[in-house]
Order: sequence, then structure tokens, then C-alpha cells
Amino acid sequence: MIDHLDIHVQDLSRTKKFYTTILSALGGHLIDESNSGLTYQTGENADGYIWFEIGEPYPFHFAFQAKTNSEVDEFYKKALENGGKDNGTPAYRKDDYYAAFIIDPDGYRIEAVCHTKKE
Repeated sequence: MIDHLDIHVQDLSRTKKFYTTILSALGGHLIDESNSGLTYQTGENADGYIWFEIGEPYPFHFAFQAKTNSEVDEFYKKALENGGKDNGTPAYRKDDYYAAFIIDPDGYRIEAVCHTKKE
């Protein structure tokens, strides 16, 4: 589970559209918005959150937990429909976990992962 992330983005409106849509596939949602930032709840309560603020993006990778492979598929589909770029289609990786990889509109490498082994 992600506890929290602070991420710099160039365009809050674009970020809001992209992340509101794709995080809904995993049960996340917008919990606070201001002129300088957006906060998304990512877990069962507000302890897990992502805060997006205006600033110069810097590269790193982060992954969101999915409960099912279907959630990973939905995350991937919604990401592509909302400005994300494919960086790895939904599939089992080393028969150990199911994941999809996206590059978001600011160039961040994001992943949705379900830790179910291939049968």
C-alpha cells in the first residue's frame, strides 16, 4: 500500500482528469482540491494518499495495488483513454504477479499490480 506521495505536475487540470479517472478503477478518489494541489485517497482510509502540486516534474516509478486482475485491466484501459501512454500491457510478469505499466501525461512511470500468481 502507498502511504503517501508528493508529486510535482505541470497542469493540475490535466492531472485531475487523468488521475480521477484511472484511480477510480482501483477504488481511489479525490478528497481535497485547492489552487495549488490535489489530494487523492488511495487506501481504505485517508492514511494512504497522493498529493499533486504544481512544480517541475522529476522522474520516478510508483505502483498502485489492485485487488484483482480485472482492476489492473480497467486501470490500463482508462489510462490510455485519458492521455496515458503504454509502457507494458496487462500481463503476468514472471508468472508471479499481474501488472500493467503506463507513462502518465507528465512522464511518470506508473503501474497497477495485483499479486496473484498465474495458475
